[in-house]
Amino acid sequence: MRGISVPGVLAALLSSSAMTYAALTQVVDWGENPTNLDMAVYLPSKLAEKPALVLALHYCGGTGQAYYQMANYDQYADAQGFIVVYPTTTNDSNCWDVASEKSLTNNGGGDSTGLVNMVKYLIQKYNADPTKVYATGSSSGCMMTNVLLGVYPDVFAAGSCYSGVAAGCLAGSPGSSPQSADGRCASGQNVKTGDEWAAQVKAMYPSFNGSYPRMQTLHGTADHFVEYYNLAEQLKEWSALLSVEFSLNVTDTPQSGYTQMVYGDGTKLVGYSAADVGHTVPVHPDLDMAWFGL
Repeated sequence: MRGISVPGVLAALLSSSAMTYAALTQVVDWGENPTNLDMAVYLPSKLAEKPALVLALHYCGGTGQAYYQMANYDQYADAQGFIVVYPTTTNDSNCWDVASEKSLTNNGGGDSTGLVNMVKYLIQKYNADPTKVYATGSSSGCMMTNVLLGVYPDVFAAGSCYSGVAAGCLAGSPGSSPQSADGRCASGQNVKTGDEWAAQVKAMYPSFNGSYPRMQTLHGTADHFVEYYNLAEQLKEWSALLSVEFSLNVTDTPQSGYTQMVYGDGTKLVGYSAADVGHTVPVHPDLDMAWFGL
């Protein structure tokens, strides 16, 4: 759940309420913000007529600015004219809340609600396409990607993320950071069947009866911070939610040492096992954009 240390970047980000960081612009007054999140946006010089929207979520201890530098989605946004949102949480050691009932409930008033309100603001302000909203992130950001797709399946079309845990894995934990979280989740001890995971997710938004978003998730076999076992739990969860079964492994995809785990025909759910990679799997922007169709 923890990435590189960026105290200088964090201090700079928190020192201003409205300013531009290179290509990133800080946004204020974007709507209901129950947990005091910060919002920064990358806007390409030429937006598409109805731009897609990508929500990119930082790791524990990170910031939107730091993840902007890490993810490197600029060239893709510039080419396709889509918007990338880089939010920041300053709560619980800058870790996204993936544990509280508020965040794990549709319109519950937690971090997940604030993030979705950012999406709604941008859809209205820039005429973004509500059918092309995507989430991605690393570590804590991947945990929140799982949560967002589970709690707001009618907002997001797909997710692609790195080194996280299943939605609901930390439910009821005192917090979501390495210092505050119930360690059984990150250590891979929270093991359930696919049906059990799916039932937990469906309870987060019980009135929803539509299709769940497509999911792509990557994890390193040498990850002992958020243990590799959590990849299997994510895949069980989304396999059940999307009603697709494991089909085949494809070795050395997208690169040597990575194994692609295909479910169904590969259009709804795929996983990637990265041999000998620790925490976190490096961001693969081309893989993310291909999954999103951007």
